[in-house]
Amino acid sequence: MQSAVHDKELFRLVAEGDEAAFRRLFHAYVPKLLPAVQHLTKNAAVTEDILQEAFLKVWLSRDKLPEVEHPRAWLTKIVYHQCFSYLRRQAVHDKALHVIGEQPEATSMEDDLAFNRLLRTVAEAVQALPPQAKKIYLLSREGNLKIPEIAAQLGLSPNTVKNSLVRSLQAIREQLAEAGHVLPLAVLWLFLFGE
Repeated sequence: MQSAVHDKELFRLVAEGDEAAFRRLFHAYVPKLLPAVQHLTKNAAVTEDILQEAFLKVWLSRDKLPEVEHPRAWLTKIVYHQCFSYLRRQAVHDKALHVIGEQPEATSMEDDLAFNRLLRTVAEAVQALPPQAKKIYLLSREGNLKIPEIAAQLGLSPNTVKNSLVRSLQAIREQLAEAGHVLPLAVLWLFLFGE
């Protein structure tokens, strides 16, 4: 069992940018956290993604590590937050699929035309975004990058990226509404960001 004193020392080293200490922290905690995450997600690949995302957050927030009094509890909280974010997204995704699944399977030519108009309106709305917002949106939607990955690639804070995506979603939603397309926010988010 790893001691809290040892963990605090690792946190201090990670806060200073010590990558070897970060690897030790990762290898010490992943085996402890993996079974619980696996139990919640029921998916090995998702479990791995969640753990990697959680430790990426630790690295990106390393300046806060010296203030953490209970490292194990803090790490566990971050991992569980990632789990529940995934489960919440999955529930929205499943609900959207269920709603879509209730629609008749055969689409008419009119439905196809409406969908193509919707795609054109979204493309126009994306083109109208400010350059940085457009870049962030495209990295998210077409590059399939997560907020921390976009932040790291563009040298921005994750909050800046998240706020930009929210503003882009609002702008796209307004343009869709002006064009007569009304989608529930959850379905629009799934359509635009695939989450």
